[in-house]
Amino acid sequence: MSLTLPPGRFDAYIFDCDGTLIDSMPLHLEAWNYGLRQAGADWDIPEDYFYDSAGKSLLQVVEELNARFPGKLLAENVGEHKEEFYHRKIHDLKAFSDVVEHLKEARDRGIPTAVASGSARFAVEKSLEVTGLISMVDVIVAAEDVTRGKPAPDCFLLAAEQLGVDPLRCLVFEDGKAGLKAAGICGMATVEVDARRGAALHV
Repeated sequence: MSLTLPPGRFDAYIFDCDGTLIDSMPLHLEAWNYGLRQAGADWDIPEDYFYDSAGKSLLQVVEELNARFPGKLLAENVGEHKEEFYHRKIHDLKAFSDVVEHLKEARDRGIPTAVASGSARFAVEKSLEVTGLISMVDVIVAAEDVTRGKPAPDCFLLAAEQLGVDPLRCLVFEDGKAGLKAAGICGMATVEVDARRGAALHV
């Protein structure tokens, strides 16, 4: 399966991590449910909402869940348990070949690359390490690096700034609705991918 890129030449490629480069969304879903339960919830995160919220910060998601369900969960409690669960399973992650081929192509052509993610830096860096991709990425922007998560454009603008490239000359690969909106606000061209495209595309 090959992705169709928009016409034109681009001076930088920016990739979302979870669900775009890395098939990590199923693990994140498990980790969210573990974190929620450990923090006191007696319910699981709705799967459709989980995928629709891809790219948002943990704080944003917990605030939205608190508005939908009874009880008030503390983001730091959910996050601590979620990250502990994710870290235990992270070595099993695989990358998606359809996006990796464009990451490799960019490296071969000398096009600067970045990963801009709403996840914590440790999770992004470890995901890229275990899949052997970290050496192909020039810049990593993670949740800790910006005040506002997606759909705010902050992470993509920071990635472009650190790459030294005009945002209008960047191409973004993204699976999440929030991320696609964020890239659009920046005026960046996008390639939309499906986070649920499955193991058939594992590298």
